[in-house]
Amino acid sequence: MERFFQYAISGLSTGAVYALVALGLVLIYRSTRILNFAHGDVTTAGTFVAFTLLAFNVPFVVAAVLALLFGAVLAMAFYFSILVPAQRRDATQLGQIILTLGLGLILQGLIAYFGGTEPQSFPFPLSEYTIYKVGGIIVSQLSLGTLAAGLIAAFLFYLLVQRTRLGLAMRATSENLPAAQTLGIPTRRILALSWGLAAVLGILAGLFLAPALLLDPFFMLEPFLKGFAAAILGGLNSLPGAIVGGLILGVAEALTGGFVSIAFKNTLAFVVIIVVLLLRPEGLLGEEFKERV
Repeated sequence: MERFFQYAISGLSTGAVYALVALGLVLIYRSTRILNFAHGDVTTAGTFVAFTLLAFNVPFVVAAVLALLFGAVLAMAFYFSILVPAQRRDATQLGQIILTLGLGLILQGLIAYFGGTEPQSFPFPLSEYTIYKVGGIIVSQLSLGTLAAGLIAAFLFYLLVQRTRLGLAMRATSENLPAAQTLGIPTRRILALSWGLAAVLGILAGLFLAPALLLDPFFMLEPFLKGFAAAILGGLNSLPGAIVGGLILGVAEALTGGFVSIAFKNTLAFVVIIVVLLLRPEGLLGEEFKERV
């Protein structure tokens, strides 16, 4: 039983990161019906900004905040300068998705050029080697911090969306864009803000992932795919579903790796997702999307 709880807690820590990535993907999809394939690369770019600032002895908190701001500005600039003109020219949803893929490829090239392709160690105030023991369960300082940061960020994001006027405007825009425009809501700015918030969530996940992984231009590729899978599992139009899907996926991976096989870990997790989608195509907490005209 101790082994079960050990793997479960480890899985919750990883799942919290998946949940942050999934939240960013779901936020953009709910707002614009676009799958953002540049999400992982924007996260990587922001993490590299923090890494560069830390190399110049900038305090970690300052470097992290500047990295989050960089990612938000980058995502919002992409929305205003690329997506909005494309939408004005009646670009299809598939075309807009390809634009996000293009942004990702551009960022990959820039990161490889300026940051190099050699894996690098990311300095972080929490250590993976400092451990705490509760009963028979061992938890590293980094894992505990990652879990706490993921849950706190998800809770604050929930308060923003559900308890503020800004959140009300975001929900109105995602539910019915024409009606929101009729009510005088500045929908372009709200949608741009959604892109910026999604980037912030992704970079926050990247900052906690980088110490556990070696930092390179592609270090977010697998976490992005897992976050995408978590979003599908929970429901692409459900913000709570993104959190639930991320935590379930993280725990499923950890238990499979611990009790079955490391080699089979990823396979079983995606098998679970396939089964869920066969039984409930909209995801665990998602609802069938109906286009309003």
